[in-house]
Amino acid sequence: MKFSVEKKEKYVLLSIQESKLNSSVSPELKAEFVVLNSENVKNIVVDLSQVVYCDSSGLSALLVGNRFCRNSNGSFILSSIQEHVKKLISISQLDSILTSTPTVSEAVDLLFMEEIEKQIQKE
Repeated sequence: MKFSVEKKEKYVLLSIQESKLNSSVSPELKAEFVVLNSENVKNIVVDLSQVVYCDSSGLSALLVGNRFCRNSNGSFILSSIQEHVKKLISISQLDSILTSTPTVSEAVDLLFMEEIEKQIQKE
């Protein structure tokens, strides 16, 4: 599976560089989420701009990442979702579970807003 991981100060940007997120690549994606979780990464932005097809195993991998982030009180945000993938998420009724934004920059803005809200709630 081709992907890039950019570690920023408050989050990790994971850019998937595959056209298909299916059973042949999803185990590697899940493994990457496990690695990031073990490194105590709690905020992940996933850039799906190059993914035009996704199946149930791809969705499962994304849900693993989402669960790791939520369990560590972090944020998991999908960005730049193509139409077919967006429809699958909607049909699967996962649009209420998975957070998404139209662009990576909007995902980063949302992530920082959520971080501020969590800080305010702590005080």
